[in-house]
Amino acid sequence: MPAEKSKSCGDSEVEAFVEVDPTGRFGRYSDLLGCGAVKKVYRAFDQEEGIEVAWNQVRLRNFSEDPVLINRLHSEVELLRTLSNKYIIVCYSVWKDDEHHTINFITEVCTSGNLRDYRKKHRHVSIKAFKKWSKQVLEGLEYLHTHDPCIIHRDLNCSNIFVNGNIGQVKIGDLGLAAIVGRNHAAHSILGTPEYMAPELYEEDYTEMVDIYSFGMCLLEMVTTEIPYSECDSVAKIYKKVTMGIKPQALSKVTDPEVKEFIEKCIAQPRARPSATDLLNDPFFYELNNDEESTPII
Repeated sequence: MPAEKSKSCGDSEVEAFVEVDPTGRFGRYSDLLGCGAVKKVYRAFDQEEGIEVAWNQVRLRNFSEDPVLINRLHSEVELLRTLSNKYIIVCYSVWKDDEHHTINFITEVCTSGNLRDYRKKHRHVSIKAFKKWSKQVLEGLEYLHTHDPCIIHRDLNCSNIFVNGNIGQVKIGDLGLAAIVGRNHAAHSILGTPEYMAPELYEEDYTEMVDIYSFGMCLLEMVTTEIPYSECDSVAKIYKKVTMGIKPQALSKVTDPEVKEFIEKCIAQPRARPSATDLLNDPFFYELNNDEESTPII
């Protein structure tokens, strides 16, 4: 639908929608909330509920106009609407815009942005808070991994974990490019952020355990505020270290032995990695059941 024009309301200017969805419910503003390799995220408004939302737009020319790939992408994004877990970003609507060659989907907005920026903003965080965030992410992963069909995120990192800072809640987002695979079948395509990619992802033969590895790297970034393998100045160098089993230097900066041990469990070899369910039952989370005071990690 065409954008509406700005209207003057007394002395103030009413912000105009740049684009409206086919139902007329959601309106997109011009300002960007985020931008990725294949997707842009804009601020938008749900006129029916009266809430701000995110308008995610994937340009299909990025997929070489391959109809099979485009249809698969559309079906994967459609799946988002069926997901229901408080630690997964809610998807309200999905549609394909043939005229502009885009797939669009509307998702909820978290009040405090992504976890990477949130952690940089708030430098003093207790171990207890890290555990709370970690537990929520793992509960989201458990939901995805035990879903039928199994859903693998494949690109979990701190920039696509989102925060409602006023209630200490985190949610997994950016699921639009996840691989949907059968319960006992490995997926076969490379997609992800090199610093967070498990070694087997490079071999294009992997299971949902790649998300556990990425989660371990997320926890490492949470506690050190460093992106893993930041000592490497190229993807090739990251690839070499990961495939040789060389751990990121940031791991040596984790001074709490319990936290370090938990991260090492997550980034172990695929067969040695615990599932999300196993990790949720790990002694690492026992302290969340009491009100003991925690101390800063760094």
